[in-house]
Amino acid sequence: MTNKEGMKNIIVSLTLLVLLSFSSIAQRYAIIDSKYILGKIPEYKDAQKKLDQFSDLWQQEIDQKQADYNKMAKDFEAEQIMLPETLKKKREDELFNKEKELRDLQKKRFGFEGDVFKKRQELIKPIQDKVYNAVQKLALEKQYDFILDKSEGITVIFADPKLDKSEDILKYLGIK
Repeated sequence: MTNKEGMKNIIVSLTLLVLLSFSSIAQRYAIIDSKYILGKIPEYKDAQKKLDQFSDLWQQEIDQKQADYNKMAKDFEAEQIMLPETLKKKREDELFNKEKELRDLQKKRFGFEGDVFKKRQELIKPIQDKVYNAVQKLALEKQYDFILDKSEGITVIFADPKLDKSEDILKYLGIK
């Protein structure tokens, strides 16, 4: 083996090594649109409608309590100059308690881990879990290294439409 042939073998070997290292670095990825997927799931639409109904009902309850509080405060404002100090103090305490009740109810219904949050967990999370499981299945089956969701959270400036695998997720979920 001559020196020239040895160099060629080394160059060919190094080229193959570089190509192999690039191919092992290359990552496979896909993009989905979870809003689009969820919008195609009838269960999700029903669950969202139920959640909206609960939310509307609870908002009406809060609006009624707010109206009661506003009337009570307006009445007190108009009458306070004529009230004896003891009665004035009693009415101020009632107003304070009524306002606290209202704030507590708002927090209970719409606050962090409130009734809306719990109802969303009950109605919508199981559907989101199904979508997540379908995404995992797609990722394993097609050997994707990662899957991006273009609906929220990240900004995808451009994505080749052939990378969008939302329809595949719908197929895994049995939705046409």
